[in-house]
Amino acid sequence: MTAMAEKLKVKLVRSIHGRAKSHQACVRGLGLRRMHQVVEVEDTPATRGMLRKVEYMVSIVEGQ
Repeated sequence: MTAMAEKLKVKLVRSIHGRAKSHQACVRGLGLRRMHQVVEVEDTPATRGMLRKVEYMVSIVEGQ
């Protein structure tokens, strides 16, 4: 059996309106659609890169 991938809970805390198109695309790629929405994403290098790019708009939710 394969080990389950680690998960991160991500919350959108700032609006995507007026942001660069590439930043909006990262937020959408993470599965976030509206303010204060929390989604669970896999902890991969690609996801980490997306989070790093838009770190001023999202937060990692604690207490997983």
